[in-house]
Amino acid sequence: MPGEETTSIPDIQISSAAAASFGAVRAGPLLLDEPSMLASGSTLSVREVHGVLDEAWADIRAGRTLGGKSVLSLPEEAFWPDLGCEGRPAWFAGERLGWKLSCLYGVNPRFAGVKVIGANAFNRMHGLPRSRSTFVLMEKFTMQPLAIVDATRLSAARTGAYASQVLRLCVTKTDRINVFLFGAGPIAKAILASLAERGASRIARVHVRARRLESASALQAALSPALPFEIVAVEDNHFLPQADFVITATNADRPVFADGELKRDACLLHLGGDEVPVETLRRILRQGHLGCDDLETVSIRNSQSLALQFSRAGSTLQVLGPHLGILELSKTADWRLDPGSPVSVTCVGLPILDLYVVAALYEKHLAAA
Repeated sequence: MPGEETTSIPDIQISSAAAASFGAVRAGPLLLDEPSMLASGSTLSVREVHGVLDEAWADIRAGRTLGGKSVLSLPEEAFWPDLGCEGRPAWFAGERLGWKLSCLYGVNPRFAGVKVIGANAFNRMHGLPRSRSTFVLMEKFTMQPLAIVDATRLSAARTGAYASQVLRLCVTKTDRINVFLFGAGPIAKAILASLAERGASRIARVHVRARRLESASALQAALSPALPFEIVAVEDNHFLPQADFVITATNADRPVFADGELKRDACLLHLGGDEVPVETLRRILRQGHLGCDDLETVSIRNSQSLALQFSRAGSTLQVLGPHLGILELSKTADWRLDPGSPVSVTCVGLPILDLYVVAALYEKHLAAA
């Protein structure tokens, strides 16, 4: 780059940033778990995460990144017998096991990285997180590891940040809105933090419904003092018809609402699995707009309602989506939506987003050292 310092190696001039990266490679990878990040003050605030993700989305849309995702879903029928159960226990009814091993990988102008996720909803029986993320951050040119990071919290934060992005882009109502959130786990907490950071003035109230009322009530008790809007735990969908913005972030194995329960012009953000009725998606396709973070990624993953409605019919979202006008966050920051029309946005989580937040944490850790 013009004006940058360079360091000479035989027949090559490299930038000072690259030279610094090579030096870090020689020192060996850092091991960053939550205690060490807290001790060094290198954890990222909600505001920092959002700022980094703004940069990531700009680079994604400009074509300055590459990434992919691979998921190995293990068969549920092999899980329960190994525990001594004849079949799925009654206490696990209505929930996806989600027993899988995922790998998300990406490269941006400076770094490369791989996130490995191990997940199983059964983990709560042992007091463990449903999923745990480990990220290997690498120097881009040599592909040598710079850091091995516990990215579980960061992964939830980047997913929750979709909420404020979709609020800005898709919810056209400008006065104070009502939000209905399905889910009370780490992603739900990150969603509320995201809305508080970038949408506080627009939100009047958030109703939270979880599989168990106790979970929603615990979330309300923990976060209410810190949130700039009211949060109310509920046990049914009674308030859903009042919601302008509906967010699903659950581990349910079937739709969590009926299409008739939604406001006709509600905006829907879908972050879970097969939680949205096909009738809702078909209606919104006719009357409004369907969108996702990336057609190819959502289609290949094929775990969410939007992709599943196509694969169950013998086609794919990736093939038919462009012809149906399904929009993508990865292509543009302005969808030019019709005011008052319903919108449904499905997000599966792009690997590049993880790379940016982990790289930012790594650099903050180095600066604090």
